[in-house]
Amino acid sequence: MSTFRSYSAVLNYLYTSLPMFQRQGAPAMKKDLTNIRKLCDALGNPQDSFRSIHIAGTNGKGSTCHILSSLLQSQGYSVGLYTSPHYRDFRERAKINNVLMSKKFIIDFVNRHRSIIEEIRPSFFEITVALAFQYFKEKQPDIVIVEVGLGGRLDSTNIITPELSIITNISLDHTQFLGNTIALIAGEKAGIIKKDIPVLVGERQDETTPVFTKIARERKASIFYAEETVKVQEAGNIVELASAKSKFSARLNWFMDYQVHNLKTAWAGFEILMADVAIDIESATTFLEEMPARTYFLGRWMELSRQPKVIAESAHNEAGLRIVMDKLKTMKYRRLFMVLGFSSDKDLDSIINLFPKQARYFWAKANIPRGMNVQYLAAYARIHQLEGKAYGSVRKALAAAKRMAREDDLIYVGGSIFVVAEVV
Repeated sequence: MSTFRSYSAVLNYLYTSLPMFQRQGAPAMKKDLTNIRKLCDALGNPQDSFRSIHIAGTNGKGSTCHILSSLLQSQGYSVGLYTSPHYRDFRERAKINNVLMSKKFIIDFVNRHRSIIEEIRPSFFEITVALAFQYFKEKQPDIVIVEVGLGGRLDSTNIITPELSIITNISLDHTQFLGNTIALIAGEKAGIIKKDIPVLVGERQDETTPVFTKIARERKASIFYAEETVKVQEAGNIVELASAKSKFSARLNWFMDYQVHNLKTAWAGFEILMADVAIDIESATTFLEEMPARTYFLGRWMELSRQPKVIAESAHNEAGLRIVMDKLKTMKYRRLFMVLGFSSDKDLDSIINLFPKQARYFWAKANIPRGMNVQYLAAYARIHQLEGKAYGSVRKALAAAKRMAREDDLIYVGGSIFVVAEVV
């Protein structure tokens, strides 16, 4: 068996040899934890060698992970962070503080364990989880924050026993895998609740509260709701936060109003974890203000340029897009240009009417097999009075929008994480 000598060769092997949900969709899905357990057994169960926090939810789990990471770093902790998918570099998936895992570690891991990989034939996501867990085992950060990939109960990350489980919120997304009602999806997300391990829920919802209460009671897990313990008020980028234990204000240039729930949830989780330790509020405030730089935070309301203003945003389901489209209505600009693409499994009927009819559209397909056919998308949008043109790539669509835009126009890029990943 040949040995990989370069990072690019290893990535090519992982991308082309293993089923990859983010590129292929449903055919790459594994419906149980068999493979990840086999992989981690072969590695000596690295998931048992570090302290962890597990975060699930429909929207906001990535932001919550990064905010919580920044807060814990502010108190002097070394914080591992596992998130998915990546935007620019595969190594974003596993980092400690703001340092990505090394290319050498990835090359050595694949070479060392290639026979196991080819025997088990895991999915791309399964091998990235195992690789990340092995990385954290070797580097031993003080604590690791682990973001669920999809769902919870059967997600490959759900072999850890965390110190705290967090569920941000529940809305309709990935219904073909998780169920077509809020209650069914909540049941899947609640699969991360472990026996005797506290669980924090970001938002109390009528349809999900009975589900979470029942499962928490069965597993003897204490349950908390962030919105009942933390209050956040915001005026522009000035944010005031108050809880029974803490009170401060901060200037958060990265903050958008849709981050209110994520900040509440992250701070509530932070206080649970720091229950027996005094919090250095001044340091926490500083690290919050510098959160993107301290955690390699990408893809959420990123300003790519100012004249014209170009915003890239990863919201991709009804709940997330509704919030972002409402935000666009409050902004000042001469004309609005929308560079959009979606995954092929996206229910367009549930989101198409969220997009403004007065905008001009530049339709594109992300460079993944799972991307929605751009000609179909353009034709479907035209039926719904969204006028625009199809382009051969995301970059070509953005370039066309920039050529047409003036300095006082606004260009929005989104619809899919994979569309945003091609421009950030």
